[in-house]
Amino acid sequence: MITSPTHHRRLPQLPAILVGAVFAIAVMLPGSHGALAAEVAQTGAPHLDGRLLGAVWVVPFAGILLSIALFPLLAPMVWHHHFGKISALWALAFLVPFAAIFGVELAGYELLHTVLLEYIPFIVLLTALFTVAGGVRLAGSLVGTPLANTVGLALGTVLASLMGTTGASMLLIRPLLRANEHRRHKIHTVVFFIFLVSNVGGSLTPLGDPPLFLGFLKGVDFFWPTVHLLAPMGFLSGLLLVIYFVLDLYLHTRDPGKHPLIEGVHEREPIRIEGAVNLLLLLAIIGAVLLSGVWHPGIGVTIHHVTVSLETIVSNLLLLAITGLSLLLTSAKSRRMNGFSWGPILEVAKLFAAIFLTIIPAIAILKAGTDGALGAIIAAVNEGGKPNPAAYFWAAGILSSFLDNAPTYLIFFNTAGGEAQPLMTDLSLTLTAISAGAVFMGANSYIGNAPNFMVKAIAEERGVAMPSFFGYMAWSCGILVPLLVLTTLVFFV
Repeated sequence: MITSPTHHRRLPQLPAILVGAVFAIAVMLPGSHGALAAEVAQTGAPHLDGRLLGAVWVVPFAGILLSIALFPLLAPMVWHHHFGKISALWALAFLVPFAAIFGVELAGYELLHTVLLEYIPFIVLLTALFTVAGGVRLAGSLVGTPLANTVGLALGTVLASLMGTTGASMLLIRPLLRANEHRRHKIHTVVFFIFLVSNVGGSLTPLGDPPLFLGFLKGVDFFWPTVHLLAPMGFLSGLLLVIYFVLDLYLHTRDPGKHPLIEGVHEREPIRIEGAVNLLLLLAIIGAVLLSGVWHPGIGVTIHHVTVSLETIVSNLLLLAITGLSLLLTSAKSRRMNGFSWGPILEVAKLFAAIFLTIIPAIAILKAGTDGALGAIIAAVNEGGKPNPAAYFWAAGILSSFLDNAPTYLIFFNTAGGEAQPLMTDLSLTLTAISAGAVFMGANSYIGNAPNFMVKAIAEERGVAMPSFFGYMAWSCGILVPLLVLTTLVFFV
């Protein structure tokens, strides 16, 4: 355990080092000065022109990603005790030089825009789903046999499109872990759970994953993903389930002993649901989310040029009320027996606060298209002026593996024309590729989609020695990526 006085003396020096380094490089490099990059729109709101941002502004974002990847591997105790501080340091390494170079007004606007319109709705929704799903307990005799596990993963894959990848993940991960407590080999079950329930399964409706919900807000029909993504989703998830069953069957034979219920030592206890009221509250969460997409009164509250719409405010308040109701109506004993704690959601809240802030310049550069520092990525998806669906699939997917998949979806949605009607008809294969890439490839890394990290944190709390950041990517690159290549050849070439 690393708790020496030297360690605690050195940590506070990091902000000055990080901020100073980014500040110095940003000033020296061309194409990153505030006088050029900051503009003021006619509405009076500051505007960040991503075309004139140097690639150096992506350094803090890369830093938080590398910290998430390397610290748990190289200094696990330091990370465990200080991950919140380290995340804050990278956020400051972006925000302080940004304010100094581009001005406090633009920095304040970008900070408020991110916090009020993106981070708060994100964390409020995750907290509601985490709390409500954590109040549902499957009691009784749960036995993690290969067949039962595979059926559970298949059920979660279907539910992910109905209640969202986060909702389905939080609902099912604890029962799955409890069912497999007697198993020696269970890491693979959690990894495939992330592949299927936390990502691929959420591709059939706008409720499943944020990118598709943004497409719905842009005019894509509600059931368009159901029709066009059913085949690639069924193909990929079917292959993953077959591979999982074969792998789990093999590992099950290598377990040192059988479950007491299988051996007949203990009597089977009928399966029952405790905290069933939370299932109704899950439906209420879906209703609150849909409300913000279909109700637009046209009014809101404006703070420093950032307008928070009334529907967003009402939706967030409803979600907070639902969270409170879940805590009030669910017995503390049931939550305790379910292994519920606030640790995973607190970890996600701290890490994603830094991610949401440091990603600001990366998204601005991508929005600049071919004129931005990452323009080669945008240019690569079109051939001779025509969109290449396979290129869109992989470009949207690779970026969604490490960036927020919702703005990534919007970037390529706009790159492909930005009009819902032609994208749903003449360019339907391109929109299918964008949608599938953004949703499927969120499974490539722990940070590709918010449920990934939450599932990892819950599994570790329950004693599962989950792989490191790169260890998980070894799983995804070894199993998922080859299947994504096959999916490309079947559907997008």
